[in-house]
Amino acid sequence: MFDAYGTLFDVHSAVGRHADRLPDAPEVSLLWRTKQLEYTWLRSLMGRYVDFWQITSDALAFALDTYQVSDAALSDDLMQAYLELSCYPEVPSVLNGLKDRGFRCAVLSNGSPKMLGAAVKNSGLQDVFDAVISIDSIGIYKPDPRVYQMAVDQLGVSSSEISFQSSNAWDAAGAAAFGFKVAWINRFGQQPERLGIVADAELKDLTALSELL
Repeated sequence: MFDAYGTLFDVHSAVGRHADRLPDAPEVSLLWRTKQLEYTWLRSLMGRYVDFWQITSDALAFALDTYQVSDAALSDDLMQAYLELSCYPEVPSVLNGLKDRGFRCAVLSNGSPKMLGAAVKNSGLQDVFDAVISIDSIGIYKPDPRVYQMAVDQLGVSSSEISFQSSNAWDAAGAAAFGFKVAWINRFGQQPERLGIVADAELKDLTALSELL
């Protein structure tokens, strides 16, 4: 079971496509991602759900306003680019290798079905996944335990039979607390969260996952 954004798909590749049009592009991209995550948590706590596409749009508006960028065409292009995110280089070979060994592969993501479908298609991964599960059907975001329960229910296995991979330390902690076996894909050398819960493994990218399993 894989998280999508930041784990399989490079969330900063959207801004990367238009960096020549955007002053402070790295900073804008980082703030966009930060606010995107914050809004999922805040809306979950407030009980005011909107789908991840709206979350992403609101977070982008915040980031552009913060850096005093007023360009409606650029905003539209950045949102379109989010439907065409690049996957990380090792992802196709790792996933295909797992499928060849008989593992069932699936996605469990905050993304809306439209967003996830576009990202999977853009990366040519349509035939890899047995399921692409969006939280949209229950209207609550990670790390609520009900999200992780969706994987158990849809795949028909126990939580301990699921290996969950996420680049987000908070997501890894949530999945471990639920009962998954967890590999934290720490692509950027981040510090672990102080939540009293640790992943079963920490990897720099997905390359070593096959050996671990």
